[in-house]
Amino acid sequence: MDAIDISSVRAVLAATTTLRPTGRVRSVTGLALRCTMPGVRIGDVLNVRRRGEPLRCEVVGFEGGEAIAMPLGTLMGVGLDDDVESTGGPLRVRASSSLLGRVVDALGAPLDGGAPIGGDIVVVDASPPSALDRSPIARPIATGIRAIDGLLTLGEGQRVGLFAGSGVGKSTLLGAIARGVDADAVVVALVGERGREVGEFLNRSLGDEGRKKSVVVVATSDASALERLRAAQVATAYAEHFRDQGGRVLLLVDSITRFARAQREVGLAAGEPPARRGYPPSVFAMLPRLLERSGQSARGSITAIYTVLVEGGDMDEPIADEVRGILDGHIVLDRAIAARGRYPAIDICGSLSRIMAGIVPREQAEAARKLRAFLAIFEEKRDLVALGAYAKGGDHDLDEAIEKMPKIEAFLQQSGTEKHRFDDTVRALVDSIR
Repeated sequence: MDAIDISSVRAVLAATTTLRPTGRVRSVTGLALRCTMPGVRIGDVLNVRRRGEPLRCEVVGFEGGEAIAMPLGTLMGVGLDDDVESTGGPLRVRASSSLLGRVVDALGAPLDGGAPIGGDIVVVDASPPSALDRSPIARPIATGIRAIDGLLTLGEGQRVGLFAGSGVGKSTLLGAIARGVDADAVVVALVGERGREVGEFLNRSLGDEGRKKSVVVVATSDASALERLRAAQVATAYAEHFRDQGGRVLLLVDSITRFARAQREVGLAAGEPPARRGYPPSVFAMLPRLLERSGQSARGSITAIYTVLVEGGDMDEPIADEVRGILDGHIVLDRAIAARGRYPAIDICGSLSRIMAGIVPREQAEAARKLRAFLAIFEEKRDLVALGAYAKGGDHDLDEAIEKMPKIEAFLQQSGTEKHRFDDTVRALVDSIR
């Protein structure tokens, strides 16, 4: 008879709840339902036995002796006195290498018609690792995009924000990075996207090449607030799984703004008062909890890019301002640059990688500094030059910048299908300012 592994038996018993709390639905108001559920805890997942398929909900608060729960789906079919049973714990999903190439929803269920996902059980809303458990960022990670690799070099394990309005090439850039990045796995969260755009991102932006090493988590704009919230957390949990297996992971979350808006809906429905421009305090507690989960560890790394919607170029609105202060850098896409036909439309002077100085050779750092200086000088006088109001010889620095601009523009310009090696990018950067 085979020996019994006592430690595994103990683990199973610890995760098993013999008596699960039960209750009934007492009321439904707006996005939330209230139920009598003695013994449940914040974050517990409930099953509501409504008309039709059971509905999963999550406990987000308590008031007057009742539990307030938000649905992981639509409330249609829920009635008074419907039976409610607790699952005995928070939302969990399964993660394994079989995720690569798959498209799943915010609860980890397949959307691509494939087999159910198997593997290890992971907690969706996990805590960030301790600050002392993080390894220092010591080497760059190549994205294949010249403007980023040369002037805004990302470090392996860095977290950066991609700030952009609509229609400036954000999705195209994310797809190009996913295809060209030097990483073992790519995890993409599409939070609150239009249904039409999901297919376009998968087929056009990501393509067959990108999908082979990617897992895409989708919660479209018609999904419940809690599903949109959990999509980003599920994607992060998948990235953590690959990192803990020793992988170099790229995490793309599009967008963190819609994640914050989903938490605003949850917080307001739970009775929180609005604080900053309608956002309740829980939003500003949830952002660092999510963003700090990515980064470097002793086993592997998660390099993360979070998109932030900045309609009208307002970089000081609450979510943009908060995210910029948490992350290790920001890449700004500018509508005026896109209108001039340059792709990617990155505002180099308005973008920054806080890690770059410590991970690139001195020659690259000096070349990047000079290129930024030429760009800043030219942009300051762009209108005068365009109108023909500037006469050569009036400003030596501007004369030099005007002379260098054709080569600089050629370096910054790149089609959505191009992929450049990191060493070739550094050589092209140095040549552009000679």
